[in-house]
Amino acid sequence: MEKKPTISDVKKQLSKINQIDDPLLEELANDTRKGVQLALKKWQSNYDKQLLLQEHKKTMLIPERQLKEEGYRFIAGVDEVGRGPLAGPIVAAAVILPEDIPALPINDSKKLSASLREELSELIFGCAQVGIGIVENDLIDSINIYEATKVAMEKAIHALPIQPDALLIDAMKLKTTTKQVSLIKGDAHSYSIAAASIVAKVYRDTLMKDYAEIYPHYGFESNAGYGTKIHLEGLKEFGTTPIHRKSFEPIKTMVRENR
Repeated sequence: MEKKPTISDVKKQLSKINQIDDPLLEELANDTRKGVQLALKKWQSNYDKQLLLQEHKKTMLIPERQLKEEGYRFIAGVDEVGRGPLAGPIVAAAVILPEDIPALPINDSKKLSASLREELSELIFGCAQVGIGIVENDLIDSINIYEATKVAMEKAIHALPIQPDALLIDAMKLKTTTKQVSLIKGDAHSYSIAAASIVAKVYRDTLMKDYAEIYPHYGFESNAGYGTKIHLEGLKEFGTTPIHRKSFEPIKTMVRENR
């Protein structure tokens, strides 16, 4: 009688299967051992998830494919994070994804957990061309947040190792001769823009955690500079810091009253 493979052997065999019509799957379906059925169920679940990710990737790459059909080769997705906080810089990222980008749960960074964002950011940095643009709070106060957003995006584009011949930008228009497409809620409709939103978010969150060690009374490590309760209480008790945006309320009023 032929000896059945161990559960461990079955798991190793399943790890090498990536097609639903593999004959081994049917063979394992007839194996009544509980461990085999659990392993098979797990494989099916992972396979279904991968199918969904492949479909998600296909849908999210529609804007990129349209530009490539027009002859563009190096398409950068551009997004920013940090328009609303009371403290810290605005950070933009520009990302040119490779042709063979794997199917990943790349999406609007706000829809992802912090741990998944960090994992994806590392993967994106590892396989894509990435540029980062930072505009500090003093320039934000000088030229306003909308103009500062454009400056950060332009810096991110110029920081790319390869200069793009087309841009996909989240809801902005830049002064550039490069072909650009502005997409409302672009981080929900473009793989490249979503990738840029993830990279920018993780990059800025890391900066704000570093600032939290310098200015420990405002909760920057958890609120990234947004006007949370702990942040507002810190402002009342300890006043502003050099990274606070003096053109934003309630800081604007605090600065005026303390003159």
